[in-house]
Amino acid sequence: MEETQADVVTENISEAADSLFSMFDIVLLAIIIGAASWWLVKRNNRSIDSLSNIKSYSIQPTSIVIQSPTDNSFVKKLQSSGRSLVVFYGSQTGTGEEFAGRLAKEGVRYRLKGMVADPEECDMEELVNLKNIPNSLAVFCMATYGEGDPTDNAMEFYEWLQNGDADLTGLNYAIFGLGNKTYEHYNEVAIYLDKRLEELGATRVYELGLGDDDANIEDDFITWKDKFWPVVCDFFGIESTGEDISMRQYRVEEYEDAPDRVFSGEMARLHSLKNQRPPYDAKNPYLSKILINRELFKGGERHCMHLEFDIEDSKMRYESGDHLAVYPINNTELVEKIGKLCEKSLDTIFSLINTDEESSKKHPFPCPCSYRTALTHYLDITQNPRTHVLKELAEYCSDPAEKEKLKLMASTSPEGKALYQKWINEDNRNIVHILEDLPSCKPALDHLCELLPRLQPRYYSISSSPKEHPNTVHVTAVLVEYQTPTGRVNKGVATTWLREKIPSPDSATPLTVPIFIRKSQFRLPTKPQVPIIMVGPGTGVAPFRGFIQERNFTKVEGKQVGQTVLYFGCRKKDEDFLYQEEFLKYRENGLLTLNVAFSREQAQKVYVTHLVEKDADTIWNIFENGGHLYICGDAKSMAVDVRNIILKIIQEKGSLTEEQAQVYYKKMETQKRISMDVWS
Repeated sequence: MEETQADVVTENISEAADSLFSMFDIVLLAIIIGAASWWLVKRNNRSIDSLSNIKSYSIQPTSIVIQSPTDNSFVKKLQSSGRSLVVFYGSQTGTGEEFAGRLAKEGVRYRLKGMVADPEECDMEELVNLKNIPNSLAVFCMATYGEGDPTDNAMEFYEWLQNGDADLTGLNYAIFGLGNKTYEHYNEVAIYLDKRLEELGATRVYELGLGDDDANIEDDFITWKDKFWPVVCDFFGIESTGEDISMRQYRVEEYEDAPDRVFSGEMARLHSLKNQRPPYDAKNPYLSKILINRELFKGGERHCMHLEFDIEDSKMRYESGDHLAVYPINNTELVEKIGKLCEKSLDTIFSLINTDEESSKKHPFPCPCSYRTALTHYLDITQNPRTHVLKELAEYCSDPAEKEKLKLMASTSPEGKALYQKWINEDNRNIVHILEDLPSCKPALDHLCELLPRLQPRYYSISSSPKEHPNTVHVTAVLVEYQTPTGRVNKGVATTWLREKIPSPDSATPLTVPIFIRKSQFRLPTKPQVPIIMVGPGTGVAPFRGFIQERNFTKVEGKQVGQTVLYFGCRKKDEDFLYQEEFLKYRENGLLTLNVAFSREQAQKVYVTHLVEKDADTIWNIFENGGHLYICGDAKSMAVDVRNIILKIIQEKGSLTEEQAQVYYKKMETQKRISMDVWS
């Protein structure tokens, strides 16, 4: 319609011009109009240019990057770089990402050039197009986190698989899962992914691998990996090159003169710890002041801290049951030892730059920085190194015996696995201990920085309620310190560091810690009148302190609060009864039913499990009245024992068969009436 009207207007103007003007007049008029138009355009452009030179940041968007639709196309990256192998990872602590990198790197040995990909940064719907690349293979290294949940970076992909119905015919895949057998939902994510991909038409190239972090996940991985590659060769009709690949993923660049931009411990944005701005998360932690750091234990050789962090100006919010993440720093003495053992100045500024130009991960950690910064803030120097690290270290040994020892531990032979289990895992040797005990091993420090895993934040159950403490967040943490079979004393990275941070009213400089809040599914019932049972020995009581505070706040408001039952366990009443005065006060005002097991105050040890078993009638009555059960603490024995006792109570008090009791328990889990916050 608009085009027709424009044509009519043009015709009318043309006819009017013919009747009113001569040809000369028309040409002259056109020149004048053209010149005027040119002048206006030029003037407009000049105005735009001058505006762009004005340093006014009030009208500029804040770091908005508009990506083209193909920016996250892993298929295009594979095609443009001549690759056919993509290894996705779902990782919460970095192990899944590490395994993915090792698989992608080894692919070259089998004529499958590979790349590592984070599903959070990829358009995973493109899996349907992977079949267009000859000999293509997708491998997934997927960890299970929490109560059978996918890791944060795999959540969107997991939901797409659950809700979508894509045709994945022609997709070749293999999966290695990372889990822990002490948890009820062992490797649930990997098991579901394997089943779901097959349902959608994909072809399983090799059987599902399941790694158990409670035993030896490194052994599980290399055992699966060494059987995986021959099957892949048979599937695609290819042969191994036979070469022993030892390729560096990063090249080093050292600076004689310090560059303008040097990281000093920030997680992502330069100067983010100095120039703080919300929102705060894993890549942008909040530098919080420690307001209180007090000892909770009243005797004995162990130590437990109660810490309170200031979040008043952070705009961070939390709920009872959430976790506080703390970014720790490594022990200065260990850092200095590595510099001396590697014969390198720790003040040298360097960058590790990815040799793969297609990779979205340009550096393994924020670069450039000094070696001291990398070893202090970014690298885990206290973890027992995995076998691929030992394999690389062997090349730096001048002593043949030491070289062979490392190579043997890096092998898949029974003798090598046994030696690795004894010398590394059981003796608890970290990288410093290895370099001390193998004096001829002098690795290049930049290579060591590439090999060591990233230092991860430590997570603690929050032990406060935001209703009572909206401007602070509380944590309960036991100091980790123990002697190893080699006579050395190993110390927990975070708790050792935090123990020294005792605020002083006389100090002008506040003690600060980088933190962020991680949301949890460990939640109180939405209705406060619903009865609850809490089982939490030791520091497992931490989130329940927050639950009880919240229920007390509700009660003080004059609202009805349901039965609140706590089962707590410790060694001795006068030694490690955490928050004793608080809990006794809540019991006195009628809010809390408190049951405490003191394991070492009598000849026969008494644990929370004994108290739970004894209270079968109370527990069954609460269940039948819609109550919730919460378990927090050790996953390996306590949580398993409590679960078995609860199943026994359901079976006996409900007059059910064992199978019916299992169904009853599962139904409570589905209804979110049974929740666990456990660790191994």
